[in-house]
Amino acid sequence: MRPIPSATARPSCFRAGPRLTSLRRRKPIPSRSRPSCARVKRSSAKAGAIPPTLMPKSRTIPLPPTICRQALAVSPAKTKRRMRMRNSTALLLRESAVDLARRDAIPRPRTFDAEAMTIEAVIASTTPVRRRDARGDFMEILDPSGLDLGVTRGASVLDSHQQSGIDNVLGTIDDVWIVGSEVIARLRFSSRPEIAPVVTDIRNGIIRNLSVGYEVGEWKAGKDANGVRTMTAARWSVREASFVAVPADPTARTRAANDGCAIRELGRRAGVATDRVTALIECGASIDDARRAFLNDMLDRSVTVRSAGTANMHNLLALDNPDVFQRAAADAMYTRIVPNFTPMPQARQYVGMSCADMARECLHRAGISTLGMAAPSLITRALQTTSDYPALLANLMNKSLREAYQIAPSGIRRIARETTANDFRAKSRIQLDHSGFKLAAVSESGEYQYGSFVDTAESYSIATYGKIFPISRQALVNDDLGGLGDITQRLGLAAAEFERQKLVDLIVQNSGLGPTMSDSVALFNAAHGNVGTGGVPSETTLSEARLLMRNQTGPGGGGISVVPRYLIVPSALETSAEKLITSVQATQTANVNPFAFLDLIVEPRLADTHRWYLSADPALLPCIEFAYLAGAPGPQTESRAGFEVDGVQTKVRLDYGCGAVEWRGLVTNAGQ
Repeated sequence: MRPIPSATARPSCFRAGPRLTSLRRRKPIPSRSRPSCARVKRSSAKAGAIPPTLMPKSRTIPLPPTICRQALAVSPAKTKRRMRMRNSTALLLRESAVDLARRDAIPRPRTFDAEAMTIEAVIASTTPVRRRDARGDFMEILDPSGLDLGVTRGASVLDSHQQSGIDNVLGTIDDVWIVGSEVIARLRFSSRPEIAPVVTDIRNGIIRNLSVGYEVGEWKAGKDANGVRTMTAARWSVREASFVAVPADPTARTRAANDGCAIRELGRRAGVATDRVTALIECGASIDDARRAFLNDMLDRSVTVRSAGTANMHNLLALDNPDVFQRAAADAMYTRIVPNFTPMPQARQYVGMSCADMARECLHRAGISTLGMAAPSLITRALQTTSDYPALLANLMNKSLREAYQIAPSGIRRIARETTANDFRAKSRIQLDHSGFKLAAVSESGEYQYGSFVDTAESYSIATYGKIFPISRQALVNDDLGGLGDITQRLGLAAAEFERQKLVDLIVQNSGLGPTMSDSVALFNAAHGNVGTGGVPSETTLSEARLLMRNQTGPGGGGISVVPRYLIVPSALETSAEKLITSVQATQTANVNPFAFLDLIVEPRLADTHRWYLSADPALLPCIEFAYLAGAPGPQTESRAGFEVDGVQTKVRLDYGCGAVEWRGLVTNAGQ
């Protein structure tokens, strides 16, 4: 009987001259009496031979170097025949080997193009793969027709799924096409000197295993001919491909079909890793041998938490990834706050869970038993011993907060331009003036003259604002997600209100004349030509304001053709302003409304009920800017388990600043 590989099987064979010998240099077994993993025939069932249950019908089984514990010698004749054989297996979907062509005893992938530095690979097919979710097992199928070829083209080829830096990029997916039920890709390698040894090993067949990471955008549920539940990826894309040292799914091996299926089913029910099951199948273990091995594994192992890096395929949206789980769980809980919210597909199995149920799930994922725990104990333990539970609560609150923040009325924010600041130092905004840049005639033999732009600079800086608020343990035990949603929505509205108020405070400084600019003159000043004669909004006062804006010139003295876009009024002037700019169907010239093109902004935060403003489009001439810290737009939330109080402490932080950077696109009128 052949040896059964251990759960941590190591390579035990290497090539030494014309025959394979063990690492311990054991005496070779005579060729007539030794069992061979290279070829096992049904007729060889005799004394000392392998039992018939292990013998496939005249099937050739390649010797797996990472599986067999005992080295088996092979005759020189068989060695030569094996060297002449070609492995026609191309790069297969879900961890497969490079197609090899044997030349001069040096294996080379037949599709490798040394000049173009490319290799072809079959990266997907319709072959089902067994998966598991909360409803149980199902067969995952990738539909080639649903592949987004545009996204897949240009995806990176990485080293062992390492996405931490550009140094791990080996190349790119140059092209991809569909042939029948297979998706074939052409991988193009970089010419960087530091990865030349890696490309050489791939060309020579030393690095033989490929893994692809994919993202599914749409699933279709169904059943196969045997009634097994299936999930077909109807819309998906390959995000990256990686050459790896050890394949996570080495299932493309010759095996006895009947025993292999039975052993794989036993392994699934016992919760044994796929590579362990595959090792037993490839070593020729019987069903009884596999059952004993699985039982020993179950007795020896502790609770095992699956890793996304060792899944059958590196799925970029696998729930084994803590970040994905936290987003999915937060989406599921958010559906209880906003019932019409559509969660991400991974969140469906968690929809309807209470706060205590989600705490139990987090503890299970951390390998902590929850037997006999009531809701208060579950929540307390999850807050104190796991990072997932506080993180998903923070994710939930951030989602609710930002939803309210984004739908808040924009108001005066529409006349300002959004930008970012890299740090908290003063941010200088340089405005280039093209008005004085004029093209000059060049004679037949003349020279081109140098020109220049006139620039002006204004500066402002961002600051940090924030508060901490608690979520009590009682609220979580009571499963009061409605109250939690109300709190976070109010925080989102408060953050939006804070930003608008900062913009209003900027404009109304100096009794409504705005901040002092770099020329030591207020934003609104007669010296800037942007202050109109006092009066309520009317055809006369609007005409004057538009003329002031039209007459503005750049620092170089040339015209800049500023056109008004927004009329900003306090709430007290809303009705009269609406009547003034409302478009009418004019049948006579006298009835034409010349200001129907203006957009009305009613800003209730303007305390002066008489002063109004006219603004140009900030996309053409930005006069007011607001900035967030780079990478942190809008309010950000952080959470931690409370110690002084039971529950979760959540901090809301906003890195924000605003400033006036130009005056030529703004006009004010003090009204009456």
